[in-house]
Amino acid sequence: MDDLRRTLLRMGAMAPFLSLAACMREARADTSVFGNTLEEATSIAEQGHMDLMKYPGLNMHGYEKVAMVCYDGMTMLDLVGPQYFLASMMGAKVHLVTKDPELKPITGDLGFAIVPDTTLDECPKDLDVLFVGGGSRGTVDVMKDDRFIDFIADRGARAKHVTSVCTGSIILGQAGLLRGKRATSHWVARDLLPEFGATPVNARVVSDGKVLTGAGVSAGLDFALALVAQLRGEPYAKSLQLLAEYAPEPPFFSGTPESEDADPQLSKPVQDMFAATLFEMKETAAKQRKAS
Repeated sequence: MDDLRRTLLRMGAMAPFLSLAACMREARADTSVFGNTLEEATSIAEQGHMDLMKYPGLNMHGYEKVAMVCYDGMTMLDLVGPQYFLASMMGAKVHLVTKDPELKPITGDLGFAIVPDTTLDECPKDLDVLFVGGGSRGTVDVMKDDRFIDFIADRGARAKHVTSVCTGSIILGQAGLLRGKRATSHWVARDLLPEFGATPVNARVVSDGKVLTGAGVSAGLDFALALVAQLRGEPYAKSLQLLAEYAPEPPFFSGTPESEDADPQLSKPVQDMFAATLFEMKETAAKQRKAS
């Protein structure tokens, strides 16, 4: 029954695009659908763009200014998943922001590196979206870095959307941006949110006013689609979901301690592994409260 329910929900979400799926099935049977020459294929592609723009409620073009904070030791999937969807929005300008004036590569917690393109000083002051990803040791370091926290507090105060994935919400909290807000975080750190005046919510994505937070790591994909829907409308978000072929069917349902296949003998030691990091986060939050 659960499998049937998941299938029906998935079909309902994709209903607006069933006609496109039918076209694709026809294309596999008849390659002429894609044209017999490059010129014909280009014409079909251009017409597809025009047809998509006519879809009711689909806002394809925009001019959003997005700042995604980058720091050494962050969990790169927190950043890369949302960046894919945000950068896919036609006309949006996504800045990968670092405090290093030389724009040196940022190395994540597992060795993956990216090259930022904007410094804290060069980042636009009035943003449509401020985004902060999470990590473990890297998150603690940012919480203790006054320059980073001052930047996030400043841009967040004016941004139209203040957002995070994973323990990025802990950083938003340290910057004073979650007071009185409902929010989520990675399940390991979610119970720390009250330290920052926030109400923790056990959900993949939580929206409260201009604040949008995502749970741990993989929830960044759900979060990003929810954010795109806020920025451009649900049809545009669905079109990007289709483009990304985001139709998850995990081999196990054990992603949180509450999941149907979760094993407490696994989740308890996994959480315990982060005890020192969580202690430092809580201690740093307490120092911030005393200072303010």
